[in-house]
Amino acid sequence: MPISEKLHSAINFQNQGNVEAARVLFNDILDLEPNNAAALYSLGLIALNAGQLKQALQLSERGIEAAPQFALLRYLQGSIVQAMGDKEAALKCFDAALELDPNDLSVLLNSGVLLRGMYRHLDALARFQRILAINPDHVSALGNSGIMLTEFKQSEQAIALFERLLKIQPDYNYGLGLLFYERMHICDWRDFKQSCEQITNGLRAGKTACKSLAFMSVSDSAADHLLAAQIFANQYCPKNSKSFWQGERYRHKKIRLAYLSPDLREHPVGHLMAGVFEQHDKSRFEIIAISLGIDDQSRLRSRMLNAFDQFIDVREMGSEQVAQMLRDMEIDIVVDLGGYTSDTRTDILSFRPAPIQVNYLGYPGTMGIDYIDYIIADRHIIPPDHQPFYTEKVVYLPDTYLPTDSSVQIAERTPTRAECGLPETGVVFCSFSHDYKISPPVFDVWMRLLSQVPGSVLWLMSRGEISQRNLRKEAELRGVAADRLVFANRVPLVEDHLARYRQADVFLDTHPYNAHTTAADALMAGLPVVTYMGNSFPSRVAASLLHAIGLPELVTHSLVEYESLILQLINKPEQLTSVKQKLINNKANFALFDTKGLCQNLENAYIAMWRAQQLGEYQDELSH
Repeated sequence: MPISEKLHSAINFQNQGNVEAARVLFNDILDLEPNNAAALYSLGLIALNAGQLKQALQLSERGIEAAPQFALLRYLQGSIVQAMGDKEAALKCFDAALELDPNDLSVLLNSGVLLRGMYRHLDALARFQRILAINPDHVSALGNSGIMLTEFKQSEQAIALFERLLKIQPDYNYGLGLLFYERMHICDWRDFKQSCEQITNGLRAGKTACKSLAFMSVSDSAADHLLAAQIFANQYCPKNSKSFWQGERYRHKKIRLAYLSPDLREHPVGHLMAGVFEQHDKSRFEIIAISLGIDDQSRLRSRMLNAFDQFIDVREMGSEQVAQMLRDMEIDIVVDLGGYTSDTRTDILSFRPAPIQVNYLGYPGTMGIDYIDYIIADRHIIPPDHQPFYTEKVVYLPDTYLPTDSSVQIAERTPTRAECGLPETGVVFCSFSHDYKISPPVFDVWMRLLSQVPGSVLWLMSRGEISQRNLRKEAELRGVAADRLVFANRVPLVEDHLARYRQADVFLDTHPYNAHTTAADALMAGLPVVTYMGNSFPSRVAASLLHAIGLPELVTHSLVEYESLILQLINKPEQLTSVKQKLINNKANFALFDTKGLCQNLENAYIAMWRAQQLGEYQDELSH
């Protein structure tokens, strides 16, 4: 049989999935023609798919030497070295392939995804847009371009791409959620109810309708949150066949505790945890930071660097490499502070690098995977009857799960109303939550409150002009003048930001995604928070905080109760004054702002986990 016919047959076998028959024929071709580039490429691809990376690399190098102008071999080589964990070398290979064939859509797409993983978002977007210039209907390029545009806060452009994407491919992975979540970021509530129903029904049917973090703005059902997490985890970070920890029991003088996070910087998680890191008992714990995110050169970052025994920046390392490092360090407990939020890498833990792996703080919900052993919560966040909706074993802290930093000193000077952009008189309703947490049903309540309280204003912290424009439009649609909405500007120092809360009368919580750090900030500044407590982790956080500061009377259980209580506080100034005084008095005596106490509670939980592991079993008392 001529080589051309053998090659044709081998490629057919390969396309049909008959890899062994294809391999035999490709090797026959190489026996006759050792430098046949097509056979070398195909055998290299077969080896790559089988995980035989060294063999695959040798075949690709041999092919490139034989046929330096064969672009596919450069692409193959890039894919192999990327699989080996060398991103920079992979990018050079992809660029070499594009020099030979600038319009290869596969190379453009995969190099764009690689650049995105290297946090080179602008370069990644350029690759995806090159694809769209060639093929405007390329679904992966539409999806990836949209996601990149969200990183650059170009929401309207991103939304237009997601809408186009869904017209072409209605069942695109997480497409409904991508569109919904980005609309929420600019308070664009078109089709809100219909989208929520479509997403929820999709998840209940097992579809990849919405990523689990975005779903927290859709629903307050803990059962549905579990479904969303499991669907996402199965695709994004399934359990790895490799397990670096093989059941060893370490015998260290101190418990080796690693915190894995992209947010060890100026970030809400950083603000919440800084004091805890500083309070850890270094005689019992060796504290190690595994930093996945940028170094922003901030004050907070400096505090972090000083708080840890070791601070390891792993941005340039592959996930398997980081996992191997954690195993080599014999880490006893690794605490993931990010979950499924931005720039996290849950797949590191899929290699089981440590005997104890914990989900805490940064992601408010279950991760839906069996290689995370514990989730740290309190009984208000996860009541015992909600435990079936969590794949992790629940470890309860005695007061609240949310840490605060008691070292923060609020600025003594309170800015004037005029400096805050507020009218000189009238009630100030405040909600400094992110735009995506503002849902239309809650906004309806807020507008009714403004209508019932003459001269009142709603003080918001909107992130952009588009959101502000949309919110003002929504206010007018509900019969409220647009100028009754006042938008706060950002201030550089958290101490000055917190001082502004003194000009507000009551903080209005959001639902189904509560204010978390922001609610704690308001309470720290002496501003009462009224919340509607739902049935999921993110819809129960503010209630947890209010119980921990001794103000359970500010927790409601429906929108009707929520509206009624807020109106009652405003119409009875003496009651509001009493609540504010109680908040001030309780700050010194209740658990919410006791950083050292929370750190000790955390350490007790870690020690209990460690002892259970040393005994070779989980202890039931951890979750009861």
